[in-house]
Amino acid sequence: MATELQMSPQLEQIHGEIKDNFRALSNGFQRLDKIKDSTRQSKQLEELTGKMRDCKRLIKEFDREVKDEESKNPPEVNKQLNDEKQSMIKELNSYVALRKTFMGNLGNKRVELFDMGGVSEPMAEDNVQMASAMSNQELVNAGTKTMDETDQAIERSKKVVAQTIEVGSQTAVTLKGQTEQMERIVNELDTIQFSIKKASKLVKEIGRQVATDKCIMLFLFLIVCGVIAIIVVKIVNPNNKDIRDIPGLAPPAPSRRLLYLRDSEQRFL
Repeated sequence: MATELQMSPQLEQIHGEIKDNFRALSNGFQRLDKIKDSTRQSKQLEELTGKMRDCKRLIKEFDREVKDEESKNPPEVNKQLNDEKQSMIKELNSYVALRKTFMGNLGNKRVELFDMGGVSEPMAEDNVQMASAMSNQELVNAGTKTMDETDQAIERSKKVVAQTIEVGSQTAVTLKGQTEQMERIVNELDTIQFSIKKASKLVKEIGRQVATDKCIMLFLFLIVCGVIAIIVVKIVNPNNKDIRDIPGLAPPAPSRRLLYLRDSEQRFL
């Protein structure tokens, strides 16, 4: 088989060791069938058990190497290697069944239960159970119970994942709402700030206008006060030549009388 399959040197070495162990197991069980002494049979079975442990370890190594090289090999080669692995597992299972039969015949109730379904899993220590005292139906029931427990664990995990997703969705919705609320608050603050700036500008303009109006009113007030002062001085001292007459203001009474007499004389002439 090693010459028919495309294997790396490491895989070829592991495959060759497995085949050597299988040949040793085949020859060992053939000799065991001819041994009549129970002590020698027990000793031979112990040696064969060690060979089977080696086979199981090598098959696991073979499986790991196949997975490591899976990306490098064509799909056809990977399929052939996986088929070869399954074939070796079946052959090892047949030797395990033969060992169980011989152990049952010897009356030894303690045998190793090889869990060949775990070849693709990480390597673990072999479990030692009272398998010879269990019927095939009990083994099937035990396997079914284990599968049910596994299914229940998977269902619980699915529920936990679903709950986690739901909580995550709710959290995302809450965060989205809070983000939108923060955006509205920021927009309102921007509007308020703009309004404050606009109001401040308007107040400044009003202040400037009020200051200008006050200056104009003060200037007019001073002019009025000056005019009133001149009028008062003219009335009090009409003969004061230092103060000029205000345009549009009637002269004092004597001056008006003199003008009247001049005008009358001109008419008479």
